[in-house]
Order: sequence, then C-alpha cells, then structure tokens
Amino acid sequence: MRVLVQRSRKSSVTVDGKIVGSIDRGLVLLVGFTDGDTLDNIKYLAHKVVNLRIFDDEDGVMNKSLLDVGGDILSISQFTLYADSTKGNRPSYIKAMKGSLATTLYDAFNEELKIYNVKVETGIFGADMQVSISNDGPITILLESGDKNA
Repeated sequence: MRVLVQRSRKSSVTVDGKIVGSIDRGLVLLVGFTDGDTLDNIKYLAHKVVNLRIFDDEDGVMNKSLLDVGGDILSISQFTLYADSTKGNRPSYIKAMKGSLATTLYDAFNEELKIYNVKVETGIFGADMQVSISNDGPITILLESGDKNA
C-alpha cells in the first residue's frame, strides 16, 4: 500500500463537472494498493497519516500533526502509484491491485481515517477525476506499508 501525502491549503476533486469532495487546510492523500495488502496495512498507514508531523508549530517548525491542527483529508484512489516504467516508455500497472479488491480496501482505509475524528472527503473510485491541489510548502511525502519496521 502506498499513500502520497501532500499538505494542502485548499483542494478539491471534480467528476463530470461537479465538485464531489473538497477541503481547506489539511492533507490530500493519493492512495494505491497492491496484491497482498491487508487491513493491517490500512490501520498502520491511517495512524501514520493522521499523526505525521508536517504542520508548522508556533515557531515555524514542522512539529504538528493533522490531529493537532484540526485539518481535513481529501482521499483520492490512485492505482498509478504502482506504475512500473522500467521497461520501455509505456508504464505497466500489473502491480496495482484489481479494482474490485482495491475499492474494498480504499473504503476501509477511509473509514479507518474517520476513527480519528477527521473529516474525510473522497473522489469516486475508478472515475475520471480532476483533482485541484494547492500543495502547501510544497510538502509531499510518500508512505508505504512496507516501511512498518522502519
């Protein structure tokens, strides 16, 4: 499981010309799954995301988490996080989990985030989405469930 985390000032996702999710201050999460991902991966990364200290404290040091600042989450499904372009110029997505399984895990991940009393907005899984991200900083961090022991 991979989650690309971007600190945001204001972001939204549009499908068919309609805004289906939007946040002000918080995090935009691009979320991808691969075969073998489990609920343990989901719990680990949800906890990591909401506690990641990437918001400024009173001294301008990134020392506060999403929970500390009362921010929101915009979660977007993103199978292309598992793109493999090592051979040729057309990426392969064979490492990305199939949609029917990935949608179940994606929904579970978003529900797990809500356990922390965080507002979670989403796109529509599998839809052609237009995502507008105001990356604050810019701060962008890639989290992977395989990093649990690090």
